[in-house]
Amino acid sequence: MRIIFMGTPRFAVPSLRAIAEADSDFEIVLVVTGKDKPRRNQRSEPEPTPVKKAAKELGLTVLEIDDVKEPRFADTVARHRPDVIVVAAFRILPPSVFEQARLGSFNLHASLLPRYRGAAPVNWTIINGDTETGVTTFFLRKTVDTGNILLQERTPVGPDETAGELAERLSVIGAGAVVKTLELIRDGKAEPLAQDDAGATKAPKLTSENTRIDWTEPVDAICDFVRGLSPKPSAWTVFNHRKVKIYKAVPADFQLPEPEEQAKVPGSLSVEGGRMFVMGLDGWVEILSLQMEGKRRMEAVEFCCGFRCEEECPSFS
Repeated sequence: MRIIFMGTPRFAVPSLRAIAEADSDFEIVLVVTGKDKPRRNQRSEPEPTPVKKAAKELGLTVLEIDDVKEPRFADTVARHRPDVIVVAAFRILPPSVFEQARLGSFNLHASLLPRYRGAAPVNWTIINGDTETGVTTFFLRKTVDTGNILLQERTPVGPDETAGELAERLSVIGAGAVVKTLELIRDGKAEPLAQDDAGATKAPKLTSENTRIDWTEPVDAICDFVRGLSPKPSAWTVFNHRKVKIYKAVPADFQLPEPEEQAKVPGSLSVEGGRMFVMGLDGWVEILSLQMEGKRRMEAVEFCCGFRCEEECPSFS
């Protein structure tokens, strides 16, 4: 079976390796990924994508691409005569590309479709407080994330699991699902199942607007929001007119004396005994890890050492 693999980030690497190490019937004839570019910051040297690094280690042929709609790209794919195209965390392919695969093209998606169609399924799974998630392989079609389902694998979401940790686990679970899907297609045993559009939910791209913390939300929702965006792109708020990234927060069994407590509003900040608390709608959130604009990431206890409530605005917004 001739396979073209398309992917870019770390999430896709376990799937590439799993195919390469699986049945000898699977021949990866081409790996398609993004072009080298600065990946730590704009001033750093251009670096290969994680998928390109892994492909080179495996001795595979790599094609770097910027524009998947460029007609020459579809021609290149066609020349490699793929039986199957496997896509994992890549770009939206036009039909002129994914229809080149003789037996079909499928995508690995980090949710239980039709739940969380879109760019950030892992993040929104945790933000919304889901206790179960998984991965889905499905045949590509023109409308994004709507193709017929080939295989799903389920897993619980840990109560303290961050988006980064969950994505790492799902990448490994997904690698197994990709190989199983290839085996089903090879053996003629695939039974694609149409998605129920009535159960579809969205996982939109993360932006500066939808990653800002709303302190008027309940405490549990705030903590889910923080871990659902940790470590990247991270939830954020404003303190003393400066942006602050919050990486870890937990519900707090904390209460001020009653007259003070009643006077506080969501976003109010209190530093007590080297610990940092912020009021939400129905209680207090303890901040454990944060990064002030222009500073390095630090534990809250470090921040508290230099904090003087009487000199600084005691609230987040």
